[in-house]
Amino acid sequence: MANETTNVIAGIDTHADTHHVAVINEYGKPLADREFLAVGSGYRKIVEFITSYGPVTAVGVEGTGSYGAEIARALRGEGLCVLEVNRPNRAARRLKGKSDPLDAYQAAQSVLDGRATAIPKAKDGPVECLRILRAGRTSAVKARTAAINQIKGLLVSAPDNLRAKYRGLGTSAMITALQRSRPSGHIADPEYVCLVTLKALATRCQSLAAEIAAADAALREILDTYAPMLCDLPGVGTEVASQLLVTVGDNPDRLGNEAQFAALVGVAPIPASSGKTSRHRLSRGGDRNANRALHQVVLVRMGSCPRTKDYVAKRTAEGKSKREIMRCLKRYAARELYRQITNPQPAPSNADLRQMRTKLGFTITTAARELGHWPSKISSLERGLLRNDALATNYRQWLTEQTAKIPI
Repeated sequence: MANETTNVIAGIDTHADTHHVAVINEYGKPLADREFLAVGSGYRKIVEFITSYGPVTAVGVEGTGSYGAEIARALRGEGLCVLEVNRPNRAARRLKGKSDPLDAYQAAQSVLDGRATAIPKAKDGPVECLRILRAGRTSAVKARTAAINQIKGLLVSAPDNLRAKYRGLGTSAMITALQRSRPSGHIADPEYVCLVTLKALATRCQSLAAEIAAADAALREILDTYAPMLCDLPGVGTEVASQLLVTVGDNPDRLGNEAQFAALVGVAPIPASSGKTSRHRLSRGGDRNANRALHQVVLVRMGSCPRTKDYVAKRTAEGKSKREIMRCLKRYAARELYRQITNPQPAPSNADLRQMRTKLGFTITTAARELGHWPSKISSLERGLLRNDALATNYRQWLTEQTAKIPI
């Protein structure tokens, strides 16, 4: 055993059935390594093995999102600092070789060298529920699309009476009609077999549609409770909000600032200057699903948000391309979304708004219109911000003072 006053660092190479654990001291000297079963008793033995060599500074774990998810939770439950370790560089692996003990020591060394600094997702709250629901929903959407494509493909080569019957229908009406059809005939009749198959595919489509609708309802219910204000931001719906929350995880404090969030979602500007040209380009890193979600936000705002339209016109006049403008808009959207994710405000309720109107003697919209402070129609985001007790108190006081100035 090492001296009890010497801090140690552990590294874990995770697999489906076993985990290999290595321990080094704070000077990088290997102390011991051992293989454990990836089960509950094995996790307890891993904790005992690591802590037996002295105070543990940190534990580097590979694959915290897959094979290492449960051991990471077990280590955090024991109060140990867990850091996520990326797989070793391929060039270095070719030079030094590969084995489970080598990978475990490499994970510990990465923590000691400061190369492993990322805090893994907690995976123990409502965001993990969102991730699981999204996984099932995604597969259902893909299966429904495949079934629809198969239906249309079969109709292309189907007998003319079938094609003529369903040719003018839209996708939804066609699926409903096929599901309600009653095929009759002989098993050796191509027209009968084709119609039977089309009916089965249509039934599958409707079943998958019901599954997708149930997943959407569950996603909305979680979002209404966990992040009620996020969907009130312009361009943000259930799909975008759930994806961004899944990207951040149940512990958003693992992101130090909004610049780290921008890098995580792939919208941090990358310098691409040369000579007299000074510019930035789109990032090709980060979570591409989150980047796609931000892309959808920007597209919606470019088509419906007056402020965004004015910005696009201004930057276009300056000679910026559409791609460069969208890069800037993604960065601005990431900043706004990060603030809402890390500092969520409670959603407004009709009872609170009615109570506020009763106390003030007029509606917020009427006061805003009279004072010229807001447009005649305030957004749901602005109404929601009033739900915060401190903001609501300050706003009531401000309205009372300003209302006294309104001529009667």
